[in-house]
Amino acid sequence: MKVVIDPNSGFCFGVVYAIQAAENELNKSKTLYCLGDIVHNNMEVERLKEKGLKIISHEEFENLTDAVVLIRAHGEPPETYKTAIKNNIKLIDASCPVVLRLQNKIRLGYDEALRKNAQIVIYGKDGHAEVNGLVGQTNSDAIIINSTEDIKKIDFNKSIILFSQTTQSKDGFDEIVALLEEKIKDKGLNLFIEANDTICRQVSNREPQISKFAASHDVIIFVSGKKSSNGIFLFDVCLKINKRTYFISSVEELDPSWFLNCQSVGVCGATSTPMWLMEEVAKKISLI
Repeated sequence: MKVVIDPNSGFCFGVVYAIQAAENELNKSKTLYCLGDIVHNNMEVERLKEKGLKIISHEEFENLTDAVVLIRAHGEPPETYKTAIKNNIKLIDASCPVVLRLQNKIRLGYDEALRKNAQIVIYGKDGHAEVNGLVGQTNSDAIIINSTEDIKKIDFNKSIILFSQTTQSKDGFDEIVALLEEKIKDKGLNLFIEANDTICRQVSNREPQISKFAASHDVIIFVSGKKSSNGIFLFDVCLKINKRTYFISSVEELDPSWFLNCQSVGVCGATSTPMWLMEEVAKKISLI
């Protein structure tokens, strides 16, 4: 039985940078706080915890003083930086450059919206760490939509400046744009929609790549943390292509019965899945 790891799976560059920044600091100080899970993968989080990483909530951050805190790739709202100054906290800002550029675009877009009596709409997952940081650029005025059903939240008496969370589906974004344009046209008012496709291409390109990979093997083992929205999305992509696709978070979840009458197994994962974990899974499968 042949076992192949998808070369396009694994950490995106933003996550790689955040983990390298954490390890560099831990090698010097042995203790580092991180606002939320550094990556949505329990195995990688536990590995870093063993090195001294301490995961804290925003509530705990408010009461922390004289410490070093890592901002993960998802980014943070302006309030976090204000708290750091107030509490004498040194920040290691590992925000993904793509996310930082998006935050700046939304901040400028919000100023434009105020001038033109328009509204900021963000296509993303409500409560997601990245989205919280994006909404923070608008004094929490942005409207968050995650599906066509959420469009009812929008005031169609105002023009729309639309952005997207970096990890959203390109097809989903295009569907939202088409529906908004149709709604505005039906109103027959002098309104505009400014659609900003701010999806990270390193992430969005994973969909066609992983579709081809899933079609190339008898069985697909998708490795991801259960809290990863990117992982859930890419798993569904694989499952649509290959019905013998299985979601696991660790090697202990492998079931030997999955590999009956199987000649080729593909191991792949999310942008939050470490390569060492996929290698561990592939090794275990080769011994079954």
